[in-house]
Amino acid sequence: MSLRRAIATALLACVAAQASAHAFLDRAEPRVGSTVHPAPRELMLWFSQELEPAFSTVKVLDTAGRRVDGANAQVDPADHSLLRVSLQALGPGAYTVVWRVVSVDTHASEGEFVFRVGQ
Repeated sequence: MSLRRAIATALLACVAAQASAHAFLDRAEPRVGSTVHPAPRELMLWFSQELEPAFSTVKVLDTAGRRVDGANAQVDPADHSLLRVSLQALGPGAYTVVWRVVSVDTHASEGEFVFRVGQ
């Protein structure tokens, strides 16, 4: 293998290692962009890595920016890649989920998405 190819391979391996070092949102219930009926009583977010409970949070906001979750987000004790939060009684409309998590390897990631409650 040429020196140039060896360097390129090493650089790609470093980039791949860095990319896999963050907990990314794998799936959510309610699903990202979905419309659900009836309104859910809980939001569940699964991530690609186990989470650090002390530094992982989620908020659910209505269209006016008011918080509509129970402010009780927690990492599931049986599945450390699952972040849960209870929800207030939600009426029809759009809701924004804003999350920030830290994986057990101390890398932070964050994001947001919308789901809707239909009539």
